[in-house]
Amino acid sequence: MAVQKIQALKQGDIIGLTAPAGPVCKERLWLAVSKIKEMGFDVEIGDTCYENYGGYLAGTPEQRANELNSMFINQNISAIFCLRGGYGSLHLLPLLDYEAIKRNPKLFVGYSDITALHIAFQQKCHLPTIHGPMPASDLIDADDFTMQSLYSVLEIFPFEWRLENPESEPTCCLVPGMANGMLIGGNLSVIASTLGTPFEIDTKGKILFLEDVGEEPYRIDRMLTQLSLAGKLSDASGIVLGTWTDCTSERYADGFQIEDLFEKIIAPIGKPTIFNVKAGHSKPTLSAPLGLYTYIDAEKGIILINGKQKLSN
Repeated sequence: MAVQKIQALKQGDIIGLTAPAGPVCKERLWLAVSKIKEMGFDVEIGDTCYENYGGYLAGTPEQRANELNSMFINQNISAIFCLRGGYGSLHLLPLLDYEAIKRNPKLFVGYSDITALHIAFQQKCHLPTIHGPMPASDLIDADDFTMQSLYSVLEIFPFEWRLENPESEPTCCLVPGMANGMLIGGNLSVIASTLGTPFEIDTKGKILFLEDVGEEPYRIDRMLTQLSLAGKLSDASGIVLGTWTDCTSERYADGFQIEDLFEKIIAPIGKPTIFNVKAGHSKPTLSAPLGLYTYIDAEKGIILINGKQKLSN
């Protein structure tokens, strides 16, 4: 089935602000709302943005799912921004109205725990989404590069887009070669948690993007090995590795580090692989459209989304 067509944003459009995962304090909520208005958009604040359920959730699963369903259906809302990540998006997956979402496609922005929703929307609704900064956790104090990357994606979506690091941060090649396919993925921990469920990520013929934060290398090893044993790395046509903030080892300071794991687990699979892409839990960070055709040239560090470039023989 063809990918859903989504309208780019224009100044004055209404953004629906919802909290599918963790809660925030009122101070950060109002700073986030002010930032969105400063960007030139109006805001409709969901009730979940005020909720705290169990200390780490922004409302019950039903509250969060119903609000997200309603925001997709609401014709006055042009895009949906997730307030923050944390934990809880997995709760929503069996409760969402995917047919209604499919009938009402619109821009959807978030990352980290929101990865679960990206995967579900792409696989069940053929909806492209944006792996990008969230108002309460990122936009409040975002740098110019981060803001410009987000603006560019919101305002040109879904036209051709090249993901490029800040000039001071070159991308690196782990495995040379070219590949194409739909760009999917996000947070490694969340992706691993989908395995064995009806919402398990499908990587066949796709470009798999991975990032994470605050994980010891042995945990990264476990999750990458789990993906490998499940065939998710070998099924992919190519791999893009984002940021791995605070993933150095405190317990095993002289042991394997992230780059060692890439060499031991990902490189032997032989799929074209780029790493050090500044997307994920980092400042600055790129906004990356997911669910769209993507071409990569690992040796040249090219990531071209929605482009027409073909692989050479």
